Amino acid sequence: MFDQVFVMNFLSTLIYVTLGMVLFAFSFWLVTKISPVSVRKEIEDDQNSALAIIIGAVFIGIAIIIAAAIH
Repeated sequence: MFDQVFVMNFLSTLIYVTLGMVLFAFSFWLVTKISPVSVRKEIEDDQNSALAIIIGAVFIGIAIIIAAAIH
């Protein structure tokens, strides 16, 4: 009985983690596509720390939304 409950909880956790990672990757792709500038060029080449902070804040917000939806 314990093993069956553990396996079901483990599988559901894996499904939610996979779903969360897919949604997070999709949101990263979407942010880079709708951005008017090249995010990679601005952050890596031009050292635009303001853009990096904004992108990081967007990712934290998306992560909170995904975590709340899964929870």
